[in-house]
Amino acid sequence: MAEEPWSFRPACDPPAGVDLTGWRVQAVDGPVGEVDEHSEETGNAFLVVDAGGWIFGKLLIPAGAVRRIDREGRTLHLSLRRGQVEDAPQYLPDLHRADREYREDIVDYYWKAGPC
Repeated sequence: MAEEPWSFRPACDPPAGVDLTGWRVQAVDGPVGEVDEHSEETGNAFLVVDAGGWIFGKLLIPAGAVRRIDREGRTLHLSLRRGQVEDAPQYLPDLHRADREYREDIVDYYWKAGPC
């Protein structure tokens, strides 16, 4: 995974001015969900993924976990396994949006597991 978890990798920057909301999110071994919200802010870039029917709620994924962007297919490919995402701490926007400790926990969770 990228060294800076809260920034997109240079080769994976989203197209300028493109809203990623609704784009599919794909782990290395299967679909994860769709982008519900995102930020491209340097040092604070992330995806909020609506995981749909296979997990309750939304998930916060640091932008550094994006390994490839398929612009034609409107799909973001992660360097994570589906199981890693399934077991991630749930994201509750009202509680976690500005919670620095939660964001540190998210980075620890994804980066400790290491790349797939």
